[in-house]
Formats: sequence, structure tokens, C-alpha cells
Amino acid sequence: MKEIRMLSATGILGSGFREASLQRGMSLSPDFIGADSGSTDPGPYYLGSGETLFSDSAYKRDLRLMLMAGRAAGIPVIIGSACTAGTDAQLERLVGIAREIAREEKLSFKLAAIRSEQDRSYLKRKLREGKVTALANAPVLDESVIDRSAHIVGMAGIEPFVEALENGADVVIAGRSSDTSIFSAMPMMRGLNPATVWHAAKILECGAACVVERKYPDCMFAIVRDDHFIVEPPNPDYRCDPASIASHNLYENATPYELVEPSGVLNTVAAQYDALSDRAVRVSGSTFKPAERYTIKLEGAELAGYQSIIIGSVRDPIILRQLDSWLAGLVAAARERIAAVFGAGIAEKYQFDVRVFGRNATMGPLEPETGIGHEVGLLFQITAATQDLATALIKSVSHIAVHYPVPEWTGLITSIAYPYSPAEISRGASYRFNMNHVVEPASALEMFRIEYEKV
Repeated sequence: MKEIRMLSATGILGSGFREASLQRGMSLSPDFIGADSGSTDPGPYYLGSGETLFSDSAYKRDLRLMLMAGRAAGIPVIIGSACTAGTDAQLERLVGIAREIAREEKLSFKLAAIRSEQDRSYLKRKLREGKVTALANAPVLDESVIDRSAHIVGMAGIEPFVEALENGADVVIAGRSSDTSIFSAMPMMRGLNPATVWHAAKILECGAACVVERKYPDCMFAIVRDDHFIVEPPNPDYRCDPASIASHNLYENATPYELVEPSGVLNTVAAQYDALSDRAVRVSGSTFKPAERYTIKLEGAELAGYQSIIIGSVRDPIILRQLDSWLAGLVAAARERIAAVFGAGIAEKYQFDVRVFGRNATMGPLEPETGIGHEVGLLFQITAATQDLATALIKSVSHIAVHYPVPEWTGLITSIAYPYSPAEISRGASYRFNMNHVVEPASALEMFRIEYEKV
């Protein structure tokens, strides 16, 4: 019976895994070791700035164990979405870490680096040709958006990974890629059923996230065959059950029944989840519909401005009883003070936001619980074109906020407690996503560049 054995080291490289779990996973004779290394979950900052979610030390620890295990077993190691956003610079950073590990551990391997950052002239041409399509709730995309983007990446499907593996790569490190493509490439290359492959890849892409109760990041193992796959954690303290596996289809997905990839759509409506033991689950019955046109999703980020914030808390019950009107008056007074100091034209040069923690700060207007407890936390945020301006404006807010009164109190009051001195905190550059679009390339490899080297 044709099968592929897949070992996922962790849900995101740098978050960690138990070395013993990796060793147990290797004892099950995997055909490759994979790990995602990125996400949009932390927001647009990492794509815009080029910074990384984890430290180099964290990446190096995880990658070292994976490379040593992979080279000892003679199987490929496959990493996607290098160093959070998968920009060219982040890819080079992770490749550089791999080189360091090879030198220190005396390893040698053929490395393939897949570049996902996009050429602006290419995207403008595709836009003019009508080959760029907006997805749901997409912002307006024109050539000026492309020009002002700090970085733009394309989310690779399996094809660049397959190309690298077919060319003998022992280690594949990719820029931005779909999480599932990391785990689908080899089984698809070997001719297994696409529905089973893509479903198994969806379950494995976040490592141990599909267990019943994940207390820390760890490894996950699966055996993939044409008509089913079996998933079981190598960590003996973890277990999977049908509900934990089925529910993972909804993670980072708008629907639990469809997963859209460049080459098609996985449908899990008819999937069946059967417990093989108290730790392992057998999954079958999914379907896969090939795409009528091959598309690559774009991710772009642009500078939104620079931010300074104040964090404070209020527990005065008199203020809390009239929190909305008190905050509205405070904001109006702060804007009036800013205009008096910086001139009337300043209003167009900054954005002032307030979040109330303890009431609707997480879900906003969707929050069903509307009551207020004995205290709330407040976050005042100014976004402006420069850091100096943002900080100058938030300083005016700081003084207004700490003494803003309510009618019940006479004289000067202190209404907010600040946990820090100074109260003002400079956050630095702030970025926003500016694309939710797909491109129709002439070929699956057109938007990606693969570079090989002997390490």
C-alpha cells in the first residue's frame, strides 16, 4: 500500500517542541520533517518591517534539531514562510542560520531557497492585464498601493517545493507559502490522492495544535494513504480524538468544510473521523476539486504611521457609572488641547484611538457581555506621520486624561492610574495590510525563484 509518513516538528518554527517528541517521531520512520515558520496572525508589522516574531536563538534551536535529525535519517527537511512573513530578507536570515548550524555540526546538504517576494513591475503588469482579482472585503488595489508597499509576497503552493525536491534538495527553505503546501508537496509528488493529502496537511501544519489539550507547542505525526490518513502525537502526554481533529479544520479558516489552495479546494463535508485508540484518529472521505484557474494570493503591508500610547486604569465607581460620557468629554478636551498647542490644522495629521479593556476591547461591537466590572484598563493611542509628532501629541493627552473630572467631584482629581513613568510609550512604526487579492500567473512557478547551493 502506497503511503507517506509525515513528521511536523511544531506549529511555527521558533515556538519550540520537545526534543524527546522529535526523537519518538523519528523512530516512526518519517519520509520528511516539515515546519511552518510564519503567519499573518501577529499582524502586518513583520511583513512591513522585516522583523521576526522570534529571536535568532529560538529559530536556531528548533532548526538545529530538525536538520540533525533529517541528515541522520537521510530525509528532507522542509520549512515554509521563513521568519514570519517570508520576505527575501527573512528568507536569507533563516538560510544564514542553516549555514551556521551546518558549520557547527559539520553537516552537508543541498539547500533550495524559494524566494516569494514579488517584483513591483510584474504586479503592475498583471494588474493592467486584468490578472489580479480582489477577494472578499479587499481594499482598493492600484499601482500607487504597489509603490508604497514596504514588502509584497506571494503565497506559494506546492509547485516550488516539488521542483526543489525533484532537483534533489535535502533542505528546502521557502519564503511565504501556504502552510499546507509544506506537507502536501512530497505526497503529491509521489502521486497520492490529493483530497487525503491536503486534509492531512491541514491537520499537521500547526504541529500539536490538533490534540485534545495542547499545553505547549510540539510535534505531530501522520501516515497518509490514498483513502485515509492516521494522525497520532509522538508525545505520550498528548492525545487526539475525532473532535480535536475535526475542529482543527476551522482553525485559521472561514469555514470548517473548505480549504482554498492555489491548485484547488479541499472539501471535508463528507469526512469521517474514527478513533483508532485513545490517542490516534483515522480520517477519510474528503474530496478535492482542482481550481479552474491557478492563482497565488498576495500579501502586502505599508507604513500606516508611528505610534505612541498611554496605558492606564480606572476603578472609581463614579467614573465607571458614566464611562462613555466621561471618555467622550476627555477625548474632546484632549483634541481641543492638541489644537491649541499645535494649531487647528493638526487634526488632519493624527489619529486618536481609545480602547477600554474590561469592556468590549477584544470584540468591539460584537461583544455580547456589556457590563462593567470594578475597574477598566484604558489604552490611548496616537498615530501620526512621525514618531516625534505622535509622542508630542500623546503627552498632551496624558495630562488631560489623568485629571479629567466628573460632575460629582469638586476640585482637581486624579482619575487614572498609570503603571509606568513616563506614562508615554513610543511604539515605533505601525503597518497595515493593504492587499487581499490573488494573481493569475502564466505558470505555477512564475512568481517564485529557486536558488540552490551546496552547504
